[in-house]
Formats: sequence, C-alpha cells, structure tokens
Amino acid sequence: MTHIDVRSALRDSVVGDYTDLVTRNTGAKVRSVIERQIAGLADGSVVFLDFTHIGVLDRSCADEIICKLMIPLTADHPSRDGYVVFNGVTEDHLEIIEGVLSAHGLALVVQVSDGIVRLVGAVTDDERRCWDYVMQYGAAQPDGLAARTGMAGEACDAILESLARRRLLRRERDRFVPLGSVA
Repeated sequence: MTHIDVRSALRDSVVGDYTDLVTRNTGAKVRSVIERQIAGLADGSVVFLDFTHIGVLDRSCADEIICKLMIPLTADHPSRDGYVVFNGVTEDHLEIIEGVLSAHGLALVVQVSDGIVRLVGAVTDDERRCWDYVMQYGAAQPDGLAARTGMAGEACDAILESLARRRLLRRERDRFVPLGSVA
C-alpha cells in the first residue's frame, strides 16, 4: 500500500503553502502530481490519498482530481489495475465528493476522519448491502453471501463482480475482499 499526502501534492504543484483545494486548474495540477506518484506502482496496488491536511475542497477541484483519477481505473478496459482509497476525509469533503461521484456514476471507498470506512457515490442498495457484508466479515464468496443475505446466488455473483470491476473490492481467486487495510 502506498500513502500519498494530498497536501504535499498541492505544495508540489502550486507556489505557496496552501491547504485548500479550489479551482479546476489547481485540481488538474494536483492530479498530475498524484498520477506521477502512482505511475510506477505495480498493478493491483492500493493507494491511500490522505486528505487529513486539506481544508476546503470545492466541487470543480474535486471533479478534476477524483473523477479523472477514477475513470481510467473503472473503464471497461482500464489502463491500470489499481485501487484508490481516500482517507482523512471530513464531512465537508464528503458532501462535495459524493456530489461529483454521483454526477459521473462513480463510487469510491473513503475513510472519514473518525476512521469509519464508507462506500460513497453511485451505488445501489444491493451493492451497498454486499459491500457492507464484505467489510464486516473480511471476505465473501457469492454462494456464502447469498446464503447470508437471502439474495439469489447469481445476483450476488454479479454484484460482487461489479464492485470489483469498479475498484470497490478486490477479487482474490474465488472470494472478494476489502481494499487494503481498511477492513
């Protein structure tokens, strides 16, 4: 797992000692720094983007950083096989993040400031239910999940596969597990 301090990326991309992520231009510069840092990582790596030292996050900056990082990972033919978790996210950040994710039909795993891990963005109730199960038990196989939830096995399999394709869970052989140490 790799941790990237978003404030350091901000400091490396603009002149001055800022803690706020505002304007699309700033977001593009910060995203470029982050992309360079993750470019050399092995496929399958989990990157934790740390927002602990970020004050204000505006919608245009969040759109530029979050969506443009996530879309290539969740495309039908991703250019990279990696995972991103946002941590140190405040409730104010979360409101903005959820808005831009929903607007693009994306979802993301975030660890908020109090340490709680959440699935945010565009997800269905069944996706959230299956994701919550994996987070609670540390792993799931489609048949076991179906028996626990009362859902059809084929439905559980499709949902777990979708969550893995969207980079919200990892697939390890015949089971699905949380991203990194967020469990």
